[in-house]
Amino acid sequence: MSFTITGLSPQTFAHLFSLSDDVLRAQNIVRKTADAKPGYPCRVTLQDADPGETVLLLNHESHDVLTPYASRYAIYVRAAASNAATYRDELPPVFANRPIALRLFSADGMLVGADMGVNADVKTKIEQAFGREEVAYIHAHNAMHGCFVAEIRRTDCLDSASL
Repeated sequence: MSFTITGLSPQTFAHLFSLSDDVLRAQNIVRKTADAKPGYPCRVTLQDADPGETVLLLNHESHDVLTPYASRYAIYVRAAASNAATYRDELPPVFANRPIALRLFSADGMLVGADMGVNADVKTKIEQAFGREEVAYIHAHNAMHGCFVAEIRRTDCLDSASL
């Protein structure tokens, strides 16, 4: 089963980097400098920031649905993030060596299952999940911290949606 993992749109966050720390703080956003790698996984590039890079830590609504499964949590975004990453049938770098929780959702935003894996096991779990007809999309989360990493869609759904 072919799948695509896509980072968040950088345009959503670009304007924030020019704001002062005081203005950011008033919006519950914190500007940080990455001091280790891994440690600051960008949700746009789906790569960890390099030490010395500027990132923003902010609250993001990753699952904007009218169900009990609506979700928002803290994420990092790199200042250098200019393009949303796209990975087709492969895992992005931010999945490496991290336990990844997979939340499986139906088309109406209801949770229909969950799984967890590490490294190559995650790809197998994604393919198995999309073998289930009721799974419309998957949200990947860092299992330890609970934060949203990326959305995963069936590639055939993306292809037909763009026609």
